[in-house]
Amino acid sequence: MLLRLVEPGQFRSRKVAAVLNRHGLVGSMGRVGAAGDNAAMESFFALLQKNVLDRRTWATCQELRIAIVTWIERSYHRRRRQRRLGRFTPVEYATIMTPPAALAA
Repeated sequence: MLLRLVEPGQFRSRKVAAVLNRHGLVGSMGRVGAAGDNAAMESFFALLQKNVLDRRTWATCQELRIAIVTWIERSYHRRRRQRRLGRFTPVEYATIMTPPAALAA
């Protein structure tokens, strides 16, 4: 699996559309001039690149996949406190917001 980010003009190209289609994927783009649409994902991918991708060279896709999942589960969801979640981590916030009956099920 090779994931390469492309510019918006490239994203609309027939070649990119064919590759997405061949792999059963659907492209998604925000509205023109609405930079906020992508802000959350841009922030996530910047953190992923800084904390995983740029740290070393990966021998296999499987090795990289494990590193990404490990980073998401150990650091991104469990340690990173978010102002919009009342300074809780996503896992803490989900635990607080889940009704006790749902936890018992």
